[in-house]
Amino acid sequence: MRIGVDLGGTKAECVVLGSRGETLWRGRVPTPRNDYDATVAAVRDLVLKAESETGLSCTVGVGIPGSLIRSTGLTQNSNLTWINRRPFGADLSEALDRTVHVANDANCFALSEAVDGAAAGHRSVFGVIIGTGCGGGLVYDGRIVDGPNGTGGEWGHIPLPWPKPEEFPGPSCWCGRPSCMEVWVAGPALERDHADVTGERLKAPEIYARRDDDPTCRASLDRHIDRLGRGIALIIDIFDPDIIVLGGGLSNMQHLYRELPAAAAPFINTPDPVVNVVPPKFGDSSGVRGAAWLWDESPEPA
Repeated sequence: MRIGVDLGGTKAECVVLGSRGETLWRGRVPTPRNDYDATVAAVRDLVLKAESETGLSCTVGVGIPGSLIRSTGLTQNSNLTWINRRPFGADLSEALDRTVHVANDANCFALSEAVDGAAAGHRSVFGVIIGTGCGGGLVYDGRIVDGPNGTGGEWGHIPLPWPKPEEFPGPSCWCGRPSCMEVWVAGPALERDHADVTGERLKAPEIYARRDDDPTCRASLDRHIDRLGRGIALIIDIFDPDIIVLGGGLSNMQHLYRELPAAAAPFINTPDPVVNVVPPKFGDSSGVRGAAWLWDESPEPA
């Protein structure tokens, strides 16, 4: 039996999976804010509650925003800033008195969809998160492609490719650099761009809902998909995945699956590009399921 935990900014979600991937138990607790020790304790207690209520002893995998530095085990690049530069994986392993595998949450999403989700049966998978932020994960032959820096697939902090004059130098990102993909294609970026052009402040779902009746909303979605297409094209030029699975809140916008292939095609270095973009099978549950599958994916502790 496997336990997966998805540690997010507002909640930590836990799931217990059976041997066939069936959900045996699910629970969640609020994520403590700005308190490292309380965050470790909250995840520990959630795992122990799952085992107590199911009567099972399980392996544990945890998906986090950010990643672990291989040489030190310290957390990096997390928007849960209080876990950065702390040995989160080691401390949680000590708290639970067992080895815990820890991976980036977007990698967990990609792994979940590759194992038994929308990308099952495909050799190479790119999982895209476009919601409050922008992340990505690469899976090849059922294994996460992470790399020595722990940053494999982190396309949210590459610069927007092939920028247009009006897009230069671009908005500043929280990471300290300008014009990251995140500040162009995440949900808040779509909302900011619409407000900058029209003066009207709408949430991303409202922009999408008004697309057929309001030309300004349709134009905002067109700019968004053009930028998203350029980012996807760069990943295809480098990794050329068999399939791309979208996740996060914006993945519910159905026009993306119809229009993204054409938006990416002009920037892909082949005369007849194949762009296979699909919605996730497990939706918001993919990340926590992928964390549970980390024990099948990786023979060594994170």
